Amino acid sequence: MNSYSSEQLWERFKAYFLYDSKTKFSLDVSRMMFTDDFLESHRPEIEQALVAMNDLEKGSIANPDEGRMVGHYWLRAPELAPEEDIRKDVKETVFAIKKFSKQVLWAKIKPETKERFRYILVIGIGGSALGPQFVSHALSNSTDQITPFFIDNTDPDGINRTLNLIPDLAETLTIVISKSGGTKETRNGMLSTKAAYEAKGLNFAKHVVAITGEGSKLDQVAEQESWIARFPMWDWVGGRTSELSAVGLLPAALQGFDIDALLDGAAYMDTLTRNADYKKNPAALMAQSWFYIGSGHGDKAMVVLPYKDRLELFSRYLQQLVMESLGKEKDLDGEIVNQGIAVYGNKGSTDQHAFVQQLRDGRNDFFGVFVEVLQDLSADSESEKPELFEVEPGITSGDYLSGFYQGTRKALFENGRESITITIEKVDAFNVGMLIALFERAVGLYASLVNINAYHQPGVEAGKKAAENVLVAQTKITQFLKTSNDEQSLEQIAAATSVDIETVFKIVQHLVANDLLSATEAESVFESRYSAN
Repeated sequence: MNSYSSEQLWERFKAYFLYDSKTKFSLDVSRMMFTDDFLESHRPEIEQALVAMNDLEKGSIANPDEGRMVGHYWLRAPELAPEEDIRKDVKETVFAIKKFSKQVLWAKIKPETKERFRYILVIGIGGSALGPQFVSHALSNSTDQITPFFIDNTDPDGINRTLNLIPDLAETLTIVISKSGGTKETRNGMLSTKAAYEAKGLNFAKHVVAITGEGSKLDQVAEQESWIARFPMWDWVGGRTSELSAVGLLPAALQGFDIDALLDGAAYMDTLTRNADYKKNPAALMAQSWFYIGSGHGDKAMVVLPYKDRLELFSRYLQQLVMESLGKEKDLDGEIVNQGIAVYGNKGSTDQHAFVQQLRDGRNDFFGVFVEVLQDLSADSESEKPELFEVEPGITSGDYLSGFYQGTRKALFENGRESITITIEKVDAFNVGMLIALFERAVGLYASLVNINAYHQPGVEAGKKAAENVLVAQTKITQFLKTSNDEQSLEQIAAATSVDIETVFKIVQHLVANDLLSATEAESVFESRYSAN
């Protein structure tokens, strides 16, 4: 329970409220109950973090494990890039995206049997899908000229369901996104989609573009098969910070979004967050707030609560950005630190009826991040002026939404739950760009505070290798059973293939469920016997 008077809270609010009059963006950290002494005691660390961020932008090796520069900030300010080739590549890619998108939207680039492309299918995973999905959901309107669909997993049922939802593959432009070109989930989605095109008598190459690293496996396939176009991914941009590269800009431009505004919004926030005065720097204050609330070890989870349907996917996008960047076993000195901040969320006021009960009265193991949007309605076109409908005299549903946000924030704080509030004027391309940049900056600064590499993902690579080992084991098992005359027990299969018995059990269960193996069931599932079909 807090013991602050309303007057004390008002004074604290004024002290820790950052406001930008040009954009009406604001950050309120007044309900994170650190003291001035706390901030002052950590001044050297945050000032050093700001210096490290400045060095990163100048081209320092900010990802030492992989010996790479980290340059996603150059995507919206190429003039800052340390090499002329990079500056040229960024500018030329944005120009190529705009030109290609106009050609598609104006039906200068057409599908082989139809007048124009009416749908796009984006195939990617992680940062190659979460960013485009978030931006699409945030900015889409009924006037969009192209409708997007996404395949972001290797689930065959999900792939088929998405393909079946597309009204006409013949009018669909597919975008395959993979930096390495070897990401198995993306490859599987691509191959399944290619088969679907071919089943309808369509030439896949006439309907597909690639976004990938130069010379990658995907780049080679696209060149050999004469795909419509190829756009670059650079090794100095990580997937989770790639939304403002071709990864996000191409799908956005094809949907008719203002990609210049996206880039301008991010660049504007970058400017705000370069402020050397950490008390006037929104990303620095966010990073310090995270450090304070989690005692420098991520002891509390981040619950993202955007009070706007258009921002519903923001928490999913932030899950990868924050957790993949900060979830690290070792620090930059090689010491085991097990850092990270868990992220989850919903949308207001849906969260009122989902998990706010626990947030207020349950375990105090989190901090809230509210995203408030001042403007209630978004117009489908610039000429349209939507009117607010009154659900009660003088009261609109938007007034209720604002009231629920304020009420939730107050109710949580009254019970000792701390929170941050980010306010934007409206959900448009510029403000979405600002939100993306704000969290990218905060993540980078926080990583410096806790001395970790925010720009690699060794745990992800470990998971990929483990998955490959399972597939190798599956091949051993199926080959053994094909050459066996008798049914085999789990123990016999494990002994013959040198695969651990639990892995054998999981593999044969999956294969039997998909009619790829046969099983004679016993009283105990562990005593069943298996054979090839």
